[in-house]
Amino acid sequence: MQLSQLDRLQRFMFDDTRVRGELTQLHDAYREVLNRHDYPAPVARLLGELMAASALLTATIKLDGIMSLELRGEGPISLLMAESNPGAEGVAQQLRAIARYDQEQIERLQESDFSTLLGNGQLVITLDPAHGQRYQGIVALDKGSLAACLEDYFERSEQLPTRLWLASDGERAAGLLVQQLPEDERQLDQDAWERIVALSDTISDEELLQLAPEEVLHRLFHEEQARVFEPSAIAFGCTCSRERFALALHRLGADELRSIVAEEGKVDAQCHFCNTHYEFSAADAESLIERPDESSPTLH
Repeated sequence: MQLSQLDRLQRFMFDDTRVRGELTQLHDAYREVLNRHDYPAPVARLLGELMAASALLTATIKLDGIMSLELRGEGPISLLMAESNPGAEGVAQQLRAIARYDQEQIERLQESDFSTLLGNGQLVITLDPAHGQRYQGIVALDKGSLAACLEDYFERSEQLPTRLWLASDGERAAGLLVQQLPEDERQLDQDAWERIVALSDTISDEELLQLAPEEVLHRLFHEEQARVFEPSAIAFGCTCSRERFALALHRLGADELRSIVAEEGKVDAQCHFCNTHYEFSAADAESLIERPDESSPTLH
């Protein structure tokens, strides 16, 4: 598997400590999202941070399914959402994102900081495993940055000390995560967590975005015994399909579907993530209504 220079996730650990970390850098996947949507600069920048965070958390949580991060705000930005699913061996982690915002409010802004863009709101983390129960965690957007809100989530929900550094400039997005693992019976370096956090705090946005991963890790941790693993690839990828939309339309019910067909002559659907358009004829709509098994779409 050939890795893009920037679209990757790099895991690392520190020997004789309970501290692990991840570093991600995005270019192609981030630009693919922006190329499909004409987002204003403040929205694009914050969406890049959210994509980097999503890449980091997908690897941290190790979910076999789909993870989504949503910022639901009452400010000029009403919704930022990044969704990802881990790749199997040799397959890139898939990442996608969307934003909803008020263009006029964005244009009038004098400041474009996190709190101004979102106002009051919530951070919603949803884990939807391929097998098992769906989980959702919610924390308030009452911190001054996305990284701080995510750290608050880990403190409240996972009870694992976790720190994040996120950066985005409209061309690239990047993130660094360090996490302290649960205690065990080994005699380990007791000062490692505070020392590694202090070292990580010296990283600048420019270094995080511009330097190669190995340079970032050397710059920060050259005096530590860091063990670096093989990087994994990240790519833009959408899980939409005609069958998924057919199932969603089936669930609307007969009255709603027939009402749409009566007004439009067909049913149009479009994926918010990748902008792919799906068209269902009147005959398609009737076949959806009559379909007995939701798990087996029969449209072609």
